[in-house]
Amino acid sequence: MDVDAPVPIRPLVSGQQNAATILCCNCGAPIDGTSSAGALCYDCVKLSVDISQGIQREATLHFCRDCDRWLQPPSHWLVATLESRELLALCLRKLRGLSKVRIVDASFIWTEPHSRRVKVKITIQQEAFQDTILQQTFEVEYVVASQQCPDCAKSYTANTWRAVVQVRQKVPHKRTFLFLEQLILKHSAHRDTINIREVKDGLDFYFSQRNQAEKFIEFLHSVAPVRTKKSQELISTDIHTSSKSYKFTFSVELLPLCKDDLIALPIKLAKSSGNIAPLTLCFRVGTSINILDPNTLQTADISAPTYWREPFRALADVRELVEFIVMDIEPIGPSKGRFVLAEATVARASDLGSNNTTYFTRTHLGRVLHPGDSVLGYNLTGTNFNNKWFEALEQSSSYASRIPDVMLVKKFYSRKKKNKARNWRLKRMAKDEGELLPKKQDQDKMEQDYELFLRDVEEDEELRSTLALFKAGHAAGAKPEKMEGVEAEGADGAEESSIADDDDVPQIRMEELLDEFDELNMDDQA
Repeated sequence: MDVDAPVPIRPLVSGQQNAATILCCNCGAPIDGTSSAGALCYDCVKLSVDISQGIQREATLHFCRDCDRWLQPPSHWLVATLESRELLALCLRKLRGLSKVRIVDASFIWTEPHSRRVKVKITIQQEAFQDTILQQTFEVEYVVASQQCPDCAKSYTANTWRAVVQVRQKVPHKRTFLFLEQLILKHSAHRDTINIREVKDGLDFYFSQRNQAEKFIEFLHSVAPVRTKKSQELISTDIHTSSKSYKFTFSVELLPLCKDDLIALPIKLAKSSGNIAPLTLCFRVGTSINILDPNTLQTADISAPTYWREPFRALADVRELVEFIVMDIEPIGPSKGRFVLAEATVARASDLGSNNTTYFTRTHLGRVLHPGDSVLGYNLTGTNFNNKWFEALEQSSSYASRIPDVMLVKKFYSRKKKNKARNWRLKRMAKDEGELLPKKQDQDKMEQDYELFLRDVEEDEELRSTLALFKAGHAAGAKPEKMEGVEAEGADGAEESSIADDDDVPQIRMEELLDEFDELNMDDQA
């Protein structure tokens, strides 16, 4: 064979070339030498390369125990519950170095609630070498440290409020404020207050921001007939930046009219309100005053702006109610909602056995009254009222003959002398009574007003539907304590008769009651 002759070479076929195989420099496992990085197999890469290096394994979370908020640096406080998405996002933002890797998954690991520890399991991915992506899972432990937020710190410091809402009503009892208090608690309208102080004729609500006070005033306008006045006081000013700091005071005055009040309307106002009779009863107080003529069942609404254009006082309030006994009653047909027109013959309970004086009147209580029942009403016979609108009625030729002798208001349920344990309770706001505690007679009067309000709640289903009532936590078999000053003589017979009397008292069904729960700034009162 000639040396210089060409040698035929067979062409290579694609796919027949074998990959270069080398041994792992660490464990000796065969690997692809063309794609392996650093002459390491995948298992050795996972063991020798830590992609989580530089990421914190421990961190601190700051928590305010007063408002249950978490600190999001630098100065934002976040509301988040345990094991929530918001808290998980806050935990991930607290870690340095996570921005260099890709987060695949993150979840909470359960810890004891009292341990003050939060554990998070994080799964990340990162390219260790060229075309080599590693995935790694590790745990991070957070220590929950207590720190008071600036808002709570300000609330515990005196003279830090920026706005105060002064709610006043010039009436001799607290029934309207008790009702307003329940509405505030039901809608949590007091959650932004830093202090609530009880003063004469009303309450003061303190706020740290002006917009919080304005929001509270909007709520009052939505539930009660009020009028508002605003004033401001300059605290400090900066002459360099022309910035000023003010304290704002909002005066909110409630109409001095309450449920079950006897009202003598100005004749001009009565004619403009559907030509209703001027002598009426107030049967509801909402965003306006709802009045009723018991002789015809005609109703009318008096708005707050209409009232303040020509204000008037109540002719008589619930303190002047007199107990009557129904001798005879007969419905005469017309009805309007829960009111049924009836003609009744009544006698004063104090006159029974001494004289035979009876009164004939029309009433709106034809649905609930029966012969022998007790009823509360206003006795207009021989009563002198220092009221110019009532004097105008007596001098009017059209209305003087239509003034009744008696105006019945509501049915009276006889109760036993000692307090009966109720199966329900109401929540009360935590109020600051100020430096001087109320006198004993004032305290007794407040307890009496609260007891009358509880009876109104029991007897008025429409009023009860607007409140939040809770189940009472009485112990099984517990007996109510006796009232002071009640003698124990003849206790057996008296108790049997009192229990028989209480059978007619309206009872609140358990379906209307809510389960008990704990809430901040609230006290229990039964």
